[in-house]
Amino acid sequence: MRRFLKTNMAIALLMTAASAQAEDVEVLHWWTSGGEAAALNVLKEDLESQGIGWTDMPVAGGGGEQAMTVLRARVTAGNAPTAVQGLGFDIVDWAKQGALANLNEVAAKEGWDKVVPEALQKFAKVDGRWVSAPVNVHSTNWVWANKIVLDENNIEVPTTWEEFTAAMDTLKAAGITPIAHGGQPWQEATVFDGVSMSVLGPDKYKAAFIDLDESVLGGPEMKEAFDRMAVIRANVDDNFSGRDWNLATAMVINGEAGFQMMGDWAKGEFLNADKVPGEDFVCIRFPGTSEQVIFNADQFMMFDQGGAVSKEQSALASAILSPSFQSAFNVVKGSVPARTDVSDEAFDKCGKKGIADLAAAAETGNLFGSTAHGHANPAGVKNAIYDVVTAHFNGEYDSETAVMELVDAVSIAK
Repeated sequence: MRRFLKTNMAIALLMTAASAQAEDVEVLHWWTSGGEAAALNVLKEDLESQGIGWTDMPVAGGGGEQAMTVLRARVTAGNAPTAVQGLGFDIVDWAKQGALANLNEVAAKEGWDKVVPEALQKFAKVDGRWVSAPVNVHSTNWVWANKIVLDENNIEVPTTWEEFTAAMDTLKAAGITPIAHGGQPWQEATVFDGVSMSVLGPDKYKAAFIDLDESVLGGPEMKEAFDRMAVIRANVDDNFSGRDWNLATAMVINGEAGFQMMGDWAKGEFLNADKVPGEDFVCIRFPGTSEQVIFNADQFMMFDQGGAVSKEQSALASAILSPSFQSAFNVVKGSVPARTDVSDEAFDKCGKKGIADLAAAAETGNLFGSTAHGHANPAGVKNAIYDVVTAHFNGEYDSETAVMELVDAVSIAK
C-alpha cells in the first residue's frame, strides 16, 4: 500500500509539472507549515513583480526526505523541476552527478563570492561552479520557551544542563509537559545536535561528527550525551510519536508545554501566531552551547533543463540573493541572511541574536555543520546516525549500547 501511494503521489506531481507554463519557475520544496508558507510567499511575490509565474510543488515532511524521494522520481523520468530546495551534501551529490545548472554568470555579476560565507559556499559551489542559491542560514541548537509558563512557575531561563533539568522537574510537578517534541528521526537528531555539542564541546563534536573519529564516537562523553537524551525522553508527553515539528511548536505557543528544542524555523510559527519574542516566548541556545552555532542552510538547486541557465532560473537565483529579499524573507522565516552585508535593522530580538551569534561563531571557529541536517556528512552517514539516535530515544537501546551501535553504524556507512 505504501509503495502504491508513493507511486500515485509521484504520478500526480508529474502531471502537475507538465501543466506548468513555460515562463513559470517550478519549485519543489518542503516548506508547508504556516510560518514557512508565509516566508515562501515573499519569494513568490518578488518573482511575480518581475512577471515570472510560480508553480508550487510542496512535499510535506520537515526534514525533506519525502521531497528527495519525489525529486529522484522526477529526475529519473527526465522531468526535473526548475529549482529544488536542498541541504548540504545532497546538493553536492546532485552536482557531482552533473544534474545541476551552472550559475557562475549571475554569481559573478552580483559578487556572490564576496558576500556568501565560506561555510555555505562549501555546499553552493562545487568544482568551481555555483550550482545553488543560498536562501538563509538556520541553526539547530536553539531552545524555545513559553515565557508566560516560565514566569508563572518561577523558572529562570536555564543556562546550564542542571538548571534545565530543574526547570523540567518543576514543570512536570505543575502538570505541564516539560518538552514538546515530535517523534520523527530527523527531530530526534536535531535535538541530538545540541545535546551532543553541550557534552562534547566544539573540538570533540567536530572529531565525532565531521571527522568521524571512532575514539570520540565511542567515548565516555558520547554515553553522557545519550544519557541526557534519555532525560529529555522522560519529559515528553505520551503522544509524541509521529508528531510534526510545527505541532510540537504549537504546544509551546499554546502553553501546553514549556520548552521545545528545534531549529530557528520554529520562530516562524511563533510569529505567524502573532507572538512577540521577549514577551510571549524566549529563544536561547541549548544550555552549554552559548558560543557555538550548529548550522544548516536552505538553498535552491537549479536543475539543468537541457541547455544554458534559463532566464527564469537566473531571475530566481538573483532574487534569492538580493539583500532586500534576504532581509524580508528571513525576518519571516526565523533564520538569518545567507549573505554577510544585510542589516539586522528589520529583525526582532531573536533575529538580531541569531545574526550576532553567527558572526561571532564564524570569527572564532565555532561554526559547525549540523549532523541532523546533512551539513556534517553525506546522507549515508547522516541516516546511520538517525537510526541509532531514534532507536535509543524510543527505548530500543540503553545509552551504553547506543554508543557501540553508533560506532558500528558510522563505520559501515562511511
